[in-house]
Amino acid sequence: MIKYFKSLFFLLMGVLFMSCNQDKKEMIPIVNWSFAQEYYAQNLDVALLYIDSLEVSGMHGEKSKKYFELSRAAFKKAEPYASYLNPEVGHRANGPALPIYKEDTGKIIKPVGYQKIEESIFDNETSEADFTQELYVQKGLLSNLKKGIIKRPLNPQRFFIATHQQLLRIISLAISGFDTPVSHLGIKETIISLKSLQTVYEQTIQSVVKEKNKELDAAFNSNIESAISFIKKNEDFDTFDRFTFTRDYMNSITTNWVEIRKVSALWKPINTTPFNFDAPTFFEENSFSLNYFTPAINQNPTNKQIALGRKLFSDPKLSKNGKMACVTCHLQDKGYADNVDFNIDNQGNPLERNTPTLINTAFQQSFFLDGRSNTLLDQISAVFTNDKEFNSNVHKFSNAILKDSTYTPLFKDAFGKVSSNNTDVIKAISSYVSTLNGFNSKFDKNMRGEENNFSNEEKLGYNLFMGKALCATCHFMPLTNGTVPPFFTETEKEVIGVPETAENKKLDDDLGFYWSFKEELHKGMFKTPSIRNIELTAPYMHNGVYNTLEQVVEFYNLGGGGGLGFDLEHQTLPFDELNLTAEEQNAIVAFMKTLTETLDENHEESK
Repeated sequence: MIKYFKSLFFLLMGVLFMSCNQDKKEMIPIVNWSFAQEYYAQNLDVALLYIDSLEVSGMHGEKSKKYFELSRAAFKKAEPYASYLNPEVGHRANGPALPIYKEDTGKIIKPVGYQKIEESIFDNETSEADFTQELYVQKGLLSNLKKGIIKRPLNPQRFFIATHQQLLRIISLAISGFDTPVSHLGIKETIISLKSLQTVYEQTIQSVVKEKNKELDAAFNSNIESAISFIKKNEDFDTFDRFTFTRDYMNSITTNWVEIRKVSALWKPINTTPFNFDAPTFFEENSFSLNYFTPAINQNPTNKQIALGRKLFSDPKLSKNGKMACVTCHLQDKGYADNVDFNIDNQGNPLERNTPTLINTAFQQSFFLDGRSNTLLDQISAVFTNDKEFNSNVHKFSNAILKDSTYTPLFKDAFGKVSSNNTDVIKAISSYVSTLNGFNSKFDKNMRGEENNFSNEEKLGYNLFMGKALCATCHFMPLTNGTVPPFFTETEKEVIGVPETAENKKLDDDLGFYWSFKEELHKGMFKTPSIRNIELTAPYMHNGVYNTLEQVVEFYNLGGGGGLGFDLEHQTLPFDELNLTAEEQNAIVAFMKTLTETLDENHEESK
């Protein structure tokens, strides 16, 4: 027995020693995570109970709406951890009410999840049989999420990442109407998410934080209470002041949360997520990790590789006929677009689509307007092999470049050699394009509190963009592209019904993403681009049909192609008019212009 206790003593001493912080010689605090784990699991049980209540009540009446609201409220409390553990199931349980094409089976799955149930209850256009099936599937999804919570114990890493994701969900999805596009419960649910965070914080790490920094603990709780009070003053979806709420309230909470993570000393961030966990808000220059979006073979490029890429970007010798370079279509002073409907190919004929900007292009998971490339490296390779563009063998190095002696030292400095294939050329260009990032626009500086010069019209425009106009349900904040937060694993594509001409009389015949699977669902589907620098990149849409932002906003205001009367069964926009006034439309345009940021040749902000 004595020998047993002696061994146990040394074992415990070893555990305590290993728990020490080697830099500060402090003990890593022990936190009981069981309460939080049980809290998440129990709320999924509550969400399931109200789904059962919906089965009994049916989809008609105020009681059904209340059961739906209560089920969602419970889900929102569990969502941080449940969706962190199983992103795909979490997204299906609370994702867009759109059919999904399964590449592995070739089958189209009907819309499911809370958003589809919401449509059934509030629009009453679903049969009772289909509604019963929707509830059955939702119970399966929620049960699956609960199993994940039970099987995988909560720990500091999971807790801090999951909470970071939930804070972004509030800013980008909840208050924009993405979560609840019909009932608009997202503003009210933000209170639930914040209170839930407060509850879990109090039962887990608060004592650790208070011991080290009482002022930080007090500020965090005070800022949550202030944010909740701000929401309660005006929960109306159309008039809620998202600009002030995000800048003055949510940013304070996220800043506190970053400091809480540091002070707690419970977890050191890893670099395999989309986030820079040290960025105080989601609107910093470095809030998102470029490496997460970059293929492993091209991460952390050197300055020499970027410099080589910059030179290659402007060199027409890369193309077979020596007449076309990357800069032919992507001009710096035009927001790295070209300001024409269609640029000219190497034979002097118009290309098929409008040139998109390259600003922040690295922060997406799909390239080309029809999404045919999955990485930036693939996209650049496709330009090389396209017979209408560079028309050169992507695996064979350009003889013209080899003969240019100025490249010899550049390649040796960048890659240690000058080889006979184009792999290094493509990597260098990709490295350069990945530096064309802008997060220092008037909008960014105002959101960070560095400037306070947003006009009332620009604030109104942001609030409309994030709310009534539904823009941010596709152009997600803060990146403003279609890469879906908070996991950023997918860049959305949409069917919006772009017309052939600005007269809006006929649907354009470009089929977009239809090339991939030949599914009716994908006809006219195109990637959602970033609207960063949109003021500089006219004309707009995949075919350059609109010359002004005012025309673009009017198109959406009318309900897209469906609203114009085109036959679009699978349009992903609401067909209804947005009913924006002329003043509101002008305000949205004014806001979009605050996203303008001109970059100089070294891709630092021009002063």
